[in-house]
Amino acid sequence: MSDYLPPLTALRAFDAAARHMSFAKAAEELHVTPAALSFQIKSLEEHLGRPLFRRLNRAVELTEAGRALAPGASEGFAILQSAWRAVRRQEDNNSLTVTAGPALTAKWLAPRLYEFARAHPEIDLKFSATLRNMDLERDDVDVAIRFGNAADEGLYSVPVRKEWLTPVMTLELAEQFPTPDSLQKAPLIHDESISFLTPPCDWPAWFRAVGIDFTPTHGAHFSNADHAIDAAVAGVGVALGRRAMILKDLTEGRLVAPFKTALETKGRFRFLCLPGAEKKPQIAAFRDWFLTEIEKTAHISDEFKIIPIEEVFPL
Repeated sequence: MSDYLPPLTALRAFDAAARHMSFAKAAEELHVTPAALSFQIKSLEEHLGRPLFRRLNRAVELTEAGRALAPGASEGFAILQSAWRAVRRQEDNNSLTVTAGPALTAKWLAPRLYEFARAHPEIDLKFSATLRNMDLERDDVDVAIRFGNAADEGLYSVPVRKEWLTPVMTLELAEQFPTPDSLQKAPLIHDESISFLTPPCDWPAWFRAVGIDFTPTHGAHFSNADHAIDAAVAGVGVALGRRAMILKDLTEGRLVAPFKTALETKGRFRFLCLPGAEKKPQIAAFRDWFLTEIEKTAHISDEFKIIPIEEVFPL
């Protein structure tokens, strides 16, 4: 048996059939006839000298040889596809794919994107709202905007201003609970999307920052920051809102922040891309726009007494 690789078309046919466990579905994926796909797999088996599939009544299953080959074939084609996408992206200066968390996308990015689109009509901008860890080398993504305090090793990383949190509520609730002390009796909303931060930036930490020893035991809990803020807008309760998530609702009057004490987290948003990619015109344009938009609202921080979390929980 020769060690030379068989034709890639035959391996591609095998990979598709092994994933679908169906010659018909594999043929549909590859846009060939089932007979043509069957011929490619048969030629691969002749090259190997062993069967890769057992042909059953209306079904197929992998042989021992097929089970040995399938993982490597799948991984090999995935690497080839990733490399092909990477090469095409190097030559593409008109499209830009950005990933950001759903909350930041809904509360900060989406309301501002028309300005970027108007300034750069030549850029085809695509968004993926997800918190899934992305591999910028293998995934079809150019830029990731992420929150936290990760090291971002091996990436071009531009950290922006640290986030701070402050209680926000409707005007009606603000009239019912006019002091920090009165919030102990208020319906509190808990945003668990940043529960990974250390030290914790939650209601007990904020109360501690204003000199109150209080740990809430009740209230609505949300895993997404935008859902927590939407609940506050609806009058459900008082949310401890992050700066980026509350700016639009504050400036448009749906929420108020009556207590001018804010708790600064150790986490911050970062603009991430592969090293060297920041020089591409569309990525540089989006980075500059992103940083400029953040600075436009930097003055709002001046309205608050911002207490770093390290002062609340000293080492």
